[in-house]
Amino acid sequence: MKSSKASSVEDLLTEGVPKGLYYGGEWHRAESGVITVSSPSTGAELAQVGSASAADLDEAVKAATAGQKLWGRTTPRERTLAMREAANVIRANKEELARLDALDSGNSLKGMLFDVELAASLMDFFAGLATELKGETVPVGAGKVNYVVREPVGVVARIVPFNHPLMFACAKLAPPIMAGNSVIIKPSEETPLSSLKVAELIGGLFPPGVLNVLNGGPDLGAGLSTHPGIASVSVVGSAATGRAVMRQAADTLKHVSLELGGKNALVMFPDADVEKAVQSAVKGMNLPWTAGQSCGSTSRVFVHESLYDTVVDQLAAAFDAVKPGDPLSPGTEMGCLSTRGQYDKVRGYIEIAQNEGARMVAGGDVPEELSHGFFVRPTVFADVTPDMRIAQEEVFGPVLSVLKWSDYDSLIEAVNGVDYGLTASVWTRDISQAMHAVDDICAGYVWVNNSSDHFLGTPYGGMKQSGIGREECLGEMLSYTEQKNVNITFET
Repeated sequence: MKSSKASSVEDLLTEGVPKGLYYGGEWHRAESGVITVSSPSTGAELAQVGSASAADLDEAVKAATAGQKLWGRTTPRERTLAMREAANVIRANKEELARLDALDSGNSLKGMLFDVELAASLMDFFAGLATELKGETVPVGAGKVNYVVREPVGVVARIVPFNHPLMFACAKLAPPIMAGNSVIIKPSEETPLSSLKVAELIGGLFPPGVLNVLNGGPDLGAGLSTHPGIASVSVVGSAATGRAVMRQAADTLKHVSLELGGKNALVMFPDADVEKAVQSAVKGMNLPWTAGQSCGSTSRVFVHESLYDTVVDQLAAAFDAVKPGDPLSPGTEMGCLSTRGQYDKVRGYIEIAQNEGARMVAGGDVPEELSHGFFVRPTVFADVTPDMRIAQEEVFGPVLSVLKWSDYDSLIEAVNGVDYGLTASVWTRDISQAMHAVDDICAGYVWVNNSSDHFLGTPYGGMKQSGIGREECLGEMLSYTEQKNVNITFET
């Protein structure tokens, strides 16, 4: 895909987006140059944004430290009012923010409109938890009072990925800020535009230094992970990125939170409602939302042999019916992959699967009329075996593997026989069977007769190499606090 000149529509969407670095309540010109941002659907250059240097990072940390000292003394009511107003501003700018993300990430406009609503809902949710930063008293005997309080950790770095740029930027700033911390958001260098717009829209609702946004590549990510002035670093990304951050954070013993990849299973038992299970398997791939670029996608479907041929045919037909198209068009069912690297990776896995003997029953090719962008048709492989790379490794794209099973113990071994343990879905009418499977499957988030849905207040996160910590719940906010024990001795 060759870079081209942006269209008038693209220019109109991007011209109002700040291109610098936001910290200390002000915009700054980057010291070390720029990052070129391009549209994955057209190849057009969208903008050049500042790339933060080590000196820029130092200044941002100073500003964040000063801001946090003020913000940490605010009342729960003050924090709630500020965060609720921020959520309202995000909703009021829904169309612009969604269109920016569709343009910048290649995700469908419909999916990005949903992302804006989800972002605002998560901000509202955490705003409502301001009074839940509770402590406790511990009886230690006469003449003494012992109590525990929670205090903010300080400056928090949150590194967000390219697949949900706006949603992750907003959702991930809310818990640490509501806990009294300041935040430095690092958006993906591939999709920074909506994060910059968010800083412009809501940055002034908080004291200077509380909300900061820095653009940059891997060097900035490493700088955030190693900087002694940053107390906690949180990453949404690949397992490889998570391991790198843990290594980098070790020297300063930072708090580390990781929401990483998945190779998630959807299991159909012989008594499953086939029509609903197939619909759920398609839904679980998040095709209209992110073109399958989702860590929670149920990308492995395990089908009992008695249902196998029927399910394969229905999945192939359902995937064929999902047509990629212009991300900015309201009627588009699926956008494109967000980056050149992801496009090459997905095309590579399709070739690997064919070479390993998997049978492609849908998709696999690039629509000729969309060859100017990173488009790949939704793809289904049948006759996949657990040892194939496509069944073991995270593709992070619109590629579904279908595996046949007959023996329960072998099924569970295959489901758990990957490095990941993020989500799973179980389809059966037998509640006893369902509960046995839930107990046996190693995953942090499990649906029975459902997939993909998240529920506010329930802990989302994974086991094994799918991450450390839980999000979207009270526990996430509490993870950005330290417990302080106080013992007072007084005269009786």
